[in-house]
Amino acid sequence: MNQQKNIEEVRRVPMVAVMLIGAFVGILNETLLATALPSIMEDFNIHETQVQWLTTAFLLTNGVMIPISAFLIERFTTRQLFITALSIFGLGTLVASVSHSFELLLAARVIQASGSGIMLPLMMTVMLAIFPVERRGAAMGMAGIVISFAPAIGPTLSGWLLEFFPWRGLFYVVLPIVIIAIIVAAIFVKNVTKQTFPKIDIISILLSSFGFGGLLYGFSSIGGHGPGEVSSGINGTAIAIIVSGAIILTLFIIRQMKIKKPMLEFR
Repeated sequence: MNQQKNIEEVRRVPMVAVMLIGAFVGILNETLLATALPSIMEDFNIHETQVQWLTTAFLLTNGVMIPISAFLIERFTTRQLFITALSIFGLGTLVASVSHSFELLLAARVIQASGSGIMLPLMMTVMLAIFPVERRGAAMGMAGIVISFAPAIGPTLSGWLLEFFPWRGLFYVVLPIVIIAIIVAAIFVKNVTKQTFPKIDIISILLSSFGFGGLLYGFSSIGGHGPGEVSSGINGTAIAIIVSGAIILTLFIIRQMKIKKPMLEFR
């Protein structure tokens, strides 16, 4: 019995490790550009309000993808989804590393976040699936360390790297880690999540996207306007977007409570 448990532990370790690495790198990129923003402003000749959208767009896309990932987890196998998420994140990192314009770099950040927004919910789901009840607390604690440590170390790490490399070097460092993680995931990640093949509920996806997206966009724009405009204090447009986002999100929750197979369970 103990030998069987040891075998299961050995098989579990590399899978958990690669998922933690994927989630760590994804969350790290939320704040990795913090100290590089002045260099990017100078390189592309843009002002502060514009460059902040590199962080805002990442968080906005991340927030939209997290609820959608609940559907994806039930639709695709664990290996398929994790490798795809890592590949999307890696593609965004590659595009960012060769960006020659602010618009291309902003698009790359959105691509990055599209992959990153899937990895964290998938990791948490896998943790619940592969660990017995008595060990889930320790597993969640381990995941919590990753979630809290990654964004905290981002500015310090980027500041140190910028002493030796230009700002594109931040992406050069991340890219090999992602490639190695994809290779390791292809070998060690097993299919542990249950596939129920839910039907695509377009209305729920739209409501969650506009609801979460509206709230995030509104709060990020409350002190200014859109990307490319100078901040001018709290504006009515941002307030209207926040209120609209809250209303749409309420409609999303009501819909999830009424349909038979909700995208997110609120009951």
